[in-house]
Amino acid sequence: MACSAVNTLYELPMTRLLRDYLFDVRYATHRFVLAWLLYLLILVLGSVPHARADIGLLAPGLVLHALAYGGLTCLLASGLRTGPWRNSVQAVLLIAIMGAGDECVQSFFPYRHAAVSDWVVDCLAGFVAATMMVYWYPWAAPRRR
Repeated sequence: MACSAVNTLYELPMTRLLRDYLFDVRYATHRFVLAWLLYLLILVLGSVPHARADIGLLAPGLVLHALAYGGLTCLLASGLRTGPWRNSVQAVLLIAIMGAGDECVQSFFPYRHAAVSDWVVDCLAGFVAATMMVYWYPWAAPRRR
């Protein structure tokens, strides 16, 4: 009984649409572009005076960095089309560059400061997310019928 309810939920049109957008090869380029747009949004919102302090009330900086760059890694790794291992390695390298760019931009504002520890958290979050993607993503991809 419960299994049929889960299968029914899994086949709802919105669920199918979300699953296809997150896992289908046809939307890989969209996910890659979305990752870069979200990164630019992080840079812009992080540059607004006092915005970072207000967001910091919700979660500590390290948690925000880990969630943001882990999510970006998943989008980047699923947006590349070279294979699971190569996608993950490229995504981690891109995240390292993106994190360094974020910290570099922060150093230009007097109310922000760049921290190597934030960059390390970005890289570690990228590594963990990419490792999970290698094992989880091919399993979650919809099978062609």
